[in-house]
Amino acid sequence: MDDRVGPDDLLVVDGLDVTTGTYLTPPTALGDLAAALRDAPVPGGGDERRLRRRSQADERHLGVTVGFDAEDLGSVGWGIVTAPDVDAAVLAALEPLLARRRQQAGDRYRHLVVEDGEDADTFLVRHGATPTVVDPRVVPYYLLLVGGPGPLPFDLQHQLGVAYAVGRLDLPDPAAYAAYAASVLAAEDRDAAAGPAPRGARSARLFGPRNPDDTATELSSRLLLTPLLDEVGRSASAWSVAADAGEPATKQRLRTLLHAPDGPDVLFTASHGLGGPQATALGLGGALVCQDWPGPVQQRGPLTPAQYLAAGDVDAAAAVRPRVVLAFACYGAGTPRYSDYPAGPGATLVEIAAQDATAPLPTRLLGHPAGGALAFVGHVDRTWSCAFLWHGTTAQTGAFRGALLGLLDGRRVGHALEDLTSRYASLATLLTARIDASERLGRPFPDADLVALWTAVHDARGLVVLGDPAVRAAPPGAGGLVPL
Repeated sequence: MDDRVGPDDLLVVDGLDVTTGTYLTPPTALGDLAAALRDAPVPGGGDERRLRRRSQADERHLGVTVGFDAEDLGSVGWGIVTAPDVDAAVLAALEPLLARRRQQAGDRYRHLVVEDGEDADTFLVRHGATPTVVDPRVVPYYLLLVGGPGPLPFDLQHQLGVAYAVGRLDLPDPAAYAAYAASVLAAEDRDAAAGPAPRGARSARLFGPRNPDDTATELSSRLLLTPLLDEVGRSASAWSVAADAGEPATKQRLRTLLHAPDGPDVLFTASHGLGGPQATALGLGGALVCQDWPGPVQQRGPLTPAQYLAAGDVDAAAAVRPRVVLAFACYGAGTPRYSDYPAGPGATLVEIAAQDATAPLPTRLLGHPAGGALAFVGHVDRTWSCAFLWHGTTAQTGAFRGALLGLLDGRRVGHALEDLTSRYASLATLLTARIDASERLGRPFPDADLVALWTAVHDARGLVVLGDPAVRAAPPGAGGLVPL
């Protein structure tokens, strides 16, 4: 961390308030936030064994022990996870997809039930698994949670995701579940029937505004999108990779990318998201703010619908073109009732929504009646620049690059994201070790380092998959990957 950073320096938090038109949380003095964090419990404290085991694991295992193939459902298994009272009509609507996965996974297909109040450890032990080692003969590596964060809490998804490839489907009605199942089967059938695609026939698009006077989007545009465009474009030789960054990243352009017949197969966005109780109540939680927002200095009054893309902006008659959407935005995948981030010294938990809620935009994209996306990757709670900056100054885009290249090369989504999801285990273990060394051995743990590590841990923890984690953005081996 830069030693010029002091306790009076301000931390600018991502996320916009639809009612004020500016930041959801005012800039916070680094020293105040550090004081609050020193009083807070260690993140992932209850997951320490699992986190340490995952952090130390050989990355070649990619979440499962040696001897299993993470791309073969017959090897690593696939299962659904539900509450005891799951709606039978929902399961019936998903049956075409479930039948396909039963055929692919064979005797490693499971339907697992979470009892009320169970955490991941209790759930896994009750089903004969251990919380530290993935043995797909007992519990499948690919797990699809079917239901909302009420019966199946976000914490359960976060905890299982330390070692397993986990997704969630939380759709409004059986018709939406049926539409999702049909979209997955149609995409897989097209892949099976198609021959090799011509060079450049498949495309990936990076989309990110650079709003005036806004540090967050200036950083993401310059230090995330720009290097990703260069590195992914050079490595994925079989794909066309392009970007809409800064001025072109308007709401109208984003709608075009979602619905145009020549739109991208993979869409990556980096922007502000809408958050807070008002946004959630209005069905706007996680809506993506575009270049149309003039920034915190020029904005006057509440945000207008012309400045962000929400679920209601998705065309009901036009199919969703991208198979996989990755949205680096606050609340992009969901909003918890209570934020993980303390507001200041002595502050209680900050209530940011009436209840935990999956974001409406990905829900609409996945359950689209005319054909939807197969997976949406986003954050529950806030995002932070620490996801791609280390110690605030050095761009570290390797995890994003690895995830995108895995998707473009046809890896299953949950497997392709290992570079991103494994960050939680590594960072939480590092944070625990730094706190322990500070408390037991008296080693210095400066405020700036504490804030950087804490926010990085929670940012990594909040990344989730919505949709079946076993879907693909392209057929296996489609990337034409070349070394950088």
